[in-house]
Amino acid sequence: MATITPPADPESDPRVSAVFADIRATRGSDFINNVWRYLAFDPALLEATWAEVKAVMATPSALDPKMKEMIYAAVSIANACDYCTHSHLAAARAKGMTPAEQADFFRVVASAGKTNHLLNALRVPVDAAFLMEDK
Repeated sequence: MATITPPADPESDPRVSAVFADIRATRGSDFINNVWRYLAFDPALLEATWAEVKAVMATPSALDPKMKEMIYAAVSIANACDYCTHSHLAAARAKGMTPAEQADFFRVVASAGKTNHLLNALRVPVDAAFLMEDK
């Protein structure tokens, strides 16, 4: 259950309308998903959140878009964010993630989660070879 009520007519606020227009243009779609509709309760928070997400997820970088979505989904699983898990897995599929890749992805997430918990419990010291050295 949501903790806030989204605005009934979010685009009546010019700041919200501008962000929604940018989302539509960036994604090439008229669909504005619930995360943005709910964040519209605070136009400043909406603007800041969209700017950051756009800069990371919609700006070309060394990581391809499908990989970014898969990483976002993995972090969302680790943080137990159901909404983000669903939306970023859907985005990864839209960007070409195959069923076989999704199965491998789930195996990696499960394995990483298990070994992270084990190593957090054991407090194994990090090998010197894994540490960044100042050059």
